[in-house]
Amino acid sequence: MKLNHTITGPETGLPVLLVHGLFGQGRNLNAQARRLSQTRRVVTVDLRNHGDSPWDDDNSYPAMADDLAELIRELGGRADLVGHSMGGKAAMALALTQPDLIRKLVVMDIAPVAYRHTQTGYIDAMEALDLPTIDRRSTADKAMAADVDEPGVRAFLLQSLDLKSDPPRWRLNLAALRDQMPQIIGWPEDLPRGSFDGPVIEVMGEESRYVTEERQDALRAYFPQAKVIRVKGAGHWLHADAPEIVADILSNFLGEG
Repeated sequence: MKLNHTITGPETGLPVLLVHGLFGQGRNLNAQARRLSQTRRVVTVDLRNHGDSPWDDDNSYPAMADDLAELIRELGGRADLVGHSMGGKAAMALALTQPDLIRKLVVMDIAPVAYRHTQTGYIDAMEALDLPTIDRRSTADKAMAADVDEPGVRAFLLQSLDLKSDPPRWRLNLAALRDQMPQIIGWPEDLPRGSFDGPVIEVMGEESRYVTEERQDALRAYFPQAKVIRVKGAGHWLHADAPEIVADILSNFLGEG
């Protein structure tokens, strides 16, 4: 599948792919893209069923990894890869199955494990919106407040509401994401361990619960060379909580292309 993507920075050099998480889109990582694009060719990606990329019933990690592989080959055949949350799992799946495509890997606040929580409640809230009556984002925010308490989460979800469409529409394939939720919160256990030998870091929010000590052990079972960096004061959406710090970490680790 050909993914929608945006390229910034120099026209040559090894590209850096920035890959968002569930319900997100490439522009969620714009703060990091702006910093990295000062010296690197940066590609922000919309994953399948998100943003302006095509829709498909399959939202499994092998499918997402193959999409990223296709894009990397189109860009020259090798890249540095940064993935947050669901995008981090897709990035790990690609590095383990097609390691020749990746030079360096950054995983942001996720581990190669199956999680128990589900995100279908957010899908319920998005599907409950009476879209033909929504004329502005503030109206949608007020309508979603009863189902989604956190203003920051509502703001994040509403970034994917296309108000220019008539009627407004979600830039998310909510039906497919609901159906594929077991795969999204899960992890394909049959992936080869230790098959990627390039540099790896896990950048985690200090206040996040996604990467516990036990889950760090799982990370190192697949990537023994992985180093963990904690971002103080940041939660799961660490790139939004501490954008400059995360950009510094990425820039220092990825270096020149």
